[in-house]
Amino acid sequence: MDFDYSPKTKELQQKLLAFMDEHIYPNEKAYKEELEANTAAGKRWSPLQTIEKLKPIARKKGLWNLFLPVDTADASGYTGAGLTNQEYAPLAEIMGRVVWAPEVFNCSAPDTGNMETLARYGSDDVKERWLKPLLEGEIRSAFAMTEPAVASSDATNIETRIERDGDEYVINGRKWWISGAGDPRCKVYITMGKTDPEAPRHSQQSMIVVPADTPGITVVRPLSVFGYDDAPHGHMEILFDNVRVPAGNILLGEGRGFEIAQGRLGPGRIHHCMRLIGQAERALEFMCRRALTRTPFGKTIAQQTVTQERIAEARCRIDMARLLTLKAAWMMDTVGNKIAKTEIAMIKVVAPSMACQVLDWAMQVHGAGGLSEDFPLAYHYANARTLRFADGPDEVHRNAIAKWELGRYADTPGSKDYDPPVTRGF
Repeated sequence: MDFDYSPKTKELQQKLLAFMDEHIYPNEKAYKEELEANTAAGKRWSPLQTIEKLKPIARKKGLWNLFLPVDTADASGYTGAGLTNQEYAPLAEIMGRVVWAPEVFNCSAPDTGNMETLARYGSDDVKERWLKPLLEGEIRSAFAMTEPAVASSDATNIETRIERDGDEYVINGRKWWISGAGDPRCKVYITMGKTDPEAPRHSQQSMIVVPADTPGITVVRPLSVFGYDDAPHGHMEILFDNVRVPAGNILLGEGRGFEIAQGRLGPGRIHHCMRLIGQAERALEFMCRRALTRTPFGKTIAQQTVTQERIAEARCRIDMARLLTLKAAWMMDTVGNKIAKTEIAMIKVVAPSMACQVLDWAMQVHGAGGLSEDFPLAYHYANARTLRFADGPDEVHRNAIAKWELGRYADTPGSKDYDPPVTRGF
């Protein structure tokens, strides 16, 4: 693997870094103040103009739809920046330094995964109606998979029913943690459910495109993470009660839902992990600046040995996570998501845990201020901790990694009667 970034990535990195310095960091205070003002006015779930006014600037500078993979162009007829996963990954890291920044570039979840899904698997009609306005940034979307009644870390457990009735499908079920569904611009849900309970386990599920204004859909409530409701984006609980949509809205056909989910979640995990690395990188910067400028007990925090050890460990962990994530992205580009599944699972374990630890150390250096909203550290920690569940909890990924690792030796010569060689001299 070549660890150097491509010329195209380097050029976009410089553009993004300049944009962040000129437009994103200076607007962090404005973002917070506008959200507080909207809350006071009873408009907490309204789109924020702090973000909206920056989108045309980003688009004019060519920093728009950077995520859309190069290999979707022929399939969809729509193109983004034409980047591979490996080329996009370091850009996601830069955008991830501020949680709301990816939306400015039309590169935020769950829209990115939904757009890739529609580009790869949607019919021409579906692409025209939903993919095009998403790529234009005219609407937003949600991905409805997780359910409160089952362990949704295994998609085959999903119980929401999608039943054929003539020229329509009827959907019944309850979903939760549906990110993006709180935004009033959310106009479409990509929904996963069971079409044939009697089919083989991985062929029971299907995915279908559901317009958000279809009768029978009820947004029950917003859910919070450590007290944050992430308005106006939100994580919602949603009820589907005899929701009818055209049969043509099914993606790929019945029984292909698990296959689509696997194709969707691979790139999404790369994006999540690189954004987390960006958050950890910024936390380390805050940590160092705070440590150099605070002087309790006669010397700076930076002179404390424990602080130096944590800074060094943070530097090592961030770089290790970045290299592993770039390797996973490179493998996805060169050998495909299926063969890269171990590496994808590993980054999903490593990156969120790394970010949580680095953010924890940074908060500690900031004292009580690190727990407040005077700094972004506490909110970033809540985000990082959430991602130890999103796209599959740590335990599921670790179990999969262990099984794949054990499988390498299960059928090798001597595996059944392994006898460790005698070690001499100890």
